[in-house]
Amino acid sequence: MQGSLFAFGPFVLDPAAGTLLRDGVPVALGYRALKLLEAFAERPGEILEKAALMDAAWPGMAVEEGNLTVQIAQLRKLLGPAADDREWISTVPRVGYRFTNSVEQFGGVTRKPVLPPDRPSIAVLPFVSISNDPKQATFADGLTEDLITDLSQIQGLSVIARNSSYAYRGKAADLRTIAGDLGARYLVEGSARRAGGRVRINAQLVDTSSGEHLWAERFDRDLDDIFAVQDEVIGKIVEALQGQLRAPPPRNRPRNIEAYDLCVRARKLMDDSPQAAREAHLMLKRAVSLDPDYAEPYRWLAMNHWMGWVHANGPTEASRKMALELAQKAVALDPISAGCRWILAYLLAYERHFAEADREFATAMELDPNEADTWAALSDIAILAGRAEEGLAHIQKAFRLNPFPASWYYLALGQAHYAVGAYEAAVETLRREETYRTSSRRFLAASLAQLGRLDEARAEVELFLVGNPHFTIGHWAATEPFRDAATLAHFVDGYRKAGLPE
Repeated sequence: MQGSLFAFGPFVLDPAAGTLLRDGVPVALGYRALKLLEAFAERPGEILEKAALMDAAWPGMAVEEGNLTVQIAQLRKLLGPAADDREWISTVPRVGYRFTNSVEQFGGVTRKPVLPPDRPSIAVLPFVSISNDPKQATFADGLTEDLITDLSQIQGLSVIARNSSYAYRGKAADLRTIAGDLGARYLVEGSARRAGGRVRINAQLVDTSSGEHLWAERFDRDLDDIFAVQDEVIGKIVEALQGQLRAPPPRNRPRNIEAYDLCVRARKLMDDSPQAAREAHLMLKRAVSLDPDYAEPYRWLAMNHWMGWVHANGPTEASRKMALELAQKAVALDPISAGCRWILAYLLAYERHFAEADREFATAMELDPNEADTWAALSDIAILAGRAEEGLAHIQKAFRLNPFPASWYYLALGQAHYAVGAYEAAVETLRREETYRTSSRRFLAASLAQLGRLDEARAEVELFLVGNPHFTIGHWAATEPFRDAATLAHFVDGYRKAGLPE
């Protein structure tokens, strides 16, 4: 049943989310092992022939039987002994394997992000703007996003990403329902009003497990004090969570409120059309001119230049150089920003400075392990390095931290599915509505081609080339940061079968 969960012993398997929990704690599980465990859980007690299991884990692929033996051995090790000291999976000589214990199946369960149970988890809901002025709505959005960023840097706290929190903007829903959907115990909510050089902010922290308001306060301040108010709100939240947490180090704050507003507006345009990217470029350039020591516009300008070369089928030398310089400037201004670090890491990888890129990714994750974008970006780089299973695990982690993400997450997930040979899963992912504005159709076409569905693949190629008329396989292969020849050959093979131009 689609969306089913499978419970056995201390384990709960969620195939749709790609997760396995042991007593509520996530267990690291590769894609092949996940598919094998799903096959066993669907038919407990039955003998599953080797051919059927290989088809479940390597659909449409010709692989040696030794691969199955290795995966079964790893799965047994991961599961450990059952309560009666028997193995969960028994061998039926010369035939296959059998799952020996009973399994309870639950259908129609809402999927939730998997967050470590020993860490407080929190989501910041979009602050409500008490005004009909669009500029004030932008201000409230910026306040929300900054609080999420600040909280993410606190060690020992799991923080739900911005996109997922914003899925509840303007929706009337019970706080406990929202918390359950997001996998968060604590919620921050509030409102903001800005007028005549003054700002009024109402904020509260709710423990959804009890319904108790742990802290609530109203701030009436001069607009120039807004960032001091943000620091104060963070301090109050840390204090309210019973001394479990340490406040984050001070961030690089803007000195000009107009530059701040421009950055908030530009960020919303980054994952959109080429025209929107050009609008964002103008906003960010203006922000830099207004506040040259503010790191945020530099990091988004770096991505804006990089996206510009993607849309224009570059990269051009000038765009590459400028993007990297802007990312380095952002890190120099705000070295403790995980957002600045992962963008620099990503661009370094595309320049094939792999050792530097790996160090910057590691630093970003150390600074903020809750930054879902870091994990999503790292998925792309790991896959092109030939570490497909690792890349799939990274994007799955990004989805757990950000269950309602930007559209490019689905491109990354589809690419990961293709890389591990899970072509059916890739097709399902890349046909989602969320991928509409991405260039994901190239991976969709390749996946369909590998499944032998060539007419569908060529139809997707035609649609892809409408938006990417200058695409060629050779140019793409030359500009992607591959570190593994076999992975490159796998993607090129799918593109050629689909009929993409050489």
